[in-house]
Amino acid sequence: MLSGTGGSAPVAVPLRVAVDHRHGGRWTSLAGGGREWLWRGGATGRDRVAPGDAFVDAGGLEECVPTVRGTPDHGDAWSRPWRTTGPGSAVVDCAEFTLARWITEEEGAVQARYRLVAEPGYRFVWAAHALLDLSPSARLVAPPGTPTRLYPEAADLLQPETWRTGDRWHTGAWPDPAGLPLDRFGPDDGTALGAVLVGADDVRVVDGADVLRLRLHCPDQPRATALWRNLRGWPAAAPYRSIGVEPMLGRVFDLAEADLDAAPGGNAAVVPAGGEVEWELVLTAHRLPRVDR
Repeated sequence: MLSGTGGSAPVAVPLRVAVDHRHGGRWTSLAGGGREWLWRGGATGRDRVAPGDAFVDAGGLEECVPTVRGTPDHGDAWSRPWRTTGPGSAVVDCAEFTLARWITEEEGAVQARYRLVAEPGYRFVWAAHALLDLSPSARLVAPPGTPTRLYPEAADLLQPETWRTGDRWHTGAWPDPAGLPLDRFGPDDGTALGAVLVGADDVRVVDGADVLRLRLHCPDQPRATALWRNLRGWPAAAPYRSIGVEPMLGRVFDLAEADLDAAPGGNAAVVPAGGEVEWELVLTAHRLPRVDR
């Protein structure tokens, strides 16, 4: 549990957000209490990308839709300019859908509301691809027992009999699916892996006394939290450290894999007869007087 001592209560830390509508609607800052939560990468050329270009990992939070992995890599919205429609609001037009977003700061919380408009039956995955600036002691708190899908890059870290040739993923229980502890980010060890916490729509990142809570509201669609734990294991040519904690609609990284498992509720979000899907992401932060050990 997270608590103070001596009856002390956690102190709310107001968050402020900055976005870049011109370059993919990217969140460039999420800050509060003297701390910047979003990691900034060293990649260049993010301001020159066009649809179809390879992903440029500049950090921040990218809006990945209609897929994360697969084609197009990291989706179709990150590489397009968004049209500003008012304070904190913007729209991006893609070939098969339109996505609108409204971001507000209310009582210290950052609230992002979304509306995707497409033909009824359109299937998609969306992820708030948030790369966070975290210390090696940081950890991810999610409900124990949450079904967690490990992807093939984790296979070499598991017992040989755990991973079957041809598997798209292996499912185990959070926080240590298949005996692999994932809740601690730890020091760099040369590994990189992705996982999906199925059904987890309310998680916390704890880094010392600082806590960031990420809550996703969309009761009629499948929800999850994706984890990208790159401890200088990727890319092979010039690895670096990057940690992604990503609230998502859908339960797979790649939309093309959505039909590979008949999970209750489905693996992809589906546009209903009304032609639109709405959801909300809420981010809050607080600081603990002391972290219990």
